[in-house]
Amino acid sequence: MYASPIARLVQQLAKLPGIGEKTAARLAFHILRASAEDAAVLAAAIVEVRQKIRFCSICCDLTEADPCAICRDQRRDGSLCCVVAQPQDVVAIERAGGYRGRYHVLHGVLSPLDGVGPDDLRVPELLRRCGDGTVAEAILATSPSVEGEATAVYLAKLLRPLGVRASRIATGVPMGGELEYADQVTLARAIDGRREM
Repeated sequence: MYASPIARLVQQLAKLPGIGEKTAARLAFHILRASAEDAAVLAAAIVEVRQKIRFCSICCDLTEADPCAICRDQRRDGSLCCVVAQPQDVVAIERAGGYRGRYHVLHGVLSPLDGVGPDDLRVPELLRRCGDGTVAEAILATSPSVEGEATAVYLAKLLRPLGVRASRIATGVPMGGELEYADQVTLARAIDGRREM
């Protein structure tokens, strides 16, 4: 239906997560309507991110400079390590403010059904960091999904023999949420995770 270059662009855009064929076609036509300069800037940004971004040798986050800015920041508490599944999770926690420790990015969670095991994650790097005595507590901040919970339990079992305290982020009713709309598991966790005021 489309000219070959448009069809190829639609096909490539449809490979992106959350982008179906219709959305890919809309994006392709948006790019066609944009100025040649805007299209060139987009293409250059894609090439640049592939060429310049790499893993931080300490925390495995995505960075341009190695080590990343967070690992280089001497004001951060090196004894605290927040373990997250994806680089986007670091951004979310940083945006929330308040956390002043360091991070470790696993680049996924355990998911046997999808063929993702411990060897597919950045677990050896985490164990190396925790084994050198600088990390006192690992905050396991994976999502409260089945895979996220399994990953947290697995990591906690590996970290305990290293003398590292493994803690789990709290889960429960979100701010502004109504109790009547919360599911049973969320409410149970909120009650179990209560704290003194």
